[in-house]
Amino acid sequence: MAETIILVIFMIPFYGIMLWTYKFPEDSILAGKRWMYSKDPEISKAAIRYTKFASITTMVGLPIVILSFISKFYFLRLSIMVFFLMFIFGTLKIFTDDKDE
Repeated sequence: MAETIILVIFMIPFYGIMLWTYKFPEDSILAGKRWMYSKDPEISKAAIRYTKFASITTMVGLPIVILSFISKFYFLRLSIMVFFLMFIFGTLKIFTDDKDE
């Protein structure tokens, strides 16, 4: 039980970072790399879509993965596979979409 409480406490800042990444994808992509550019670089729409998709997928999928390892409910272990398949198909859709070109 104590491990679960500690895990939840450590997940709160991680969720804050994921919310920030979803809200400000340009800033999160350039975090720690602004010094390399004299002007603000232009980030593609595909990179912004991918960053938003990755943050939402992480915020939704990570609790499912953690709960599947903590609980004895074995159906959640199947959801890990569904989570990774959803991530792969979403990534393929983002990079094969031709809206921004």
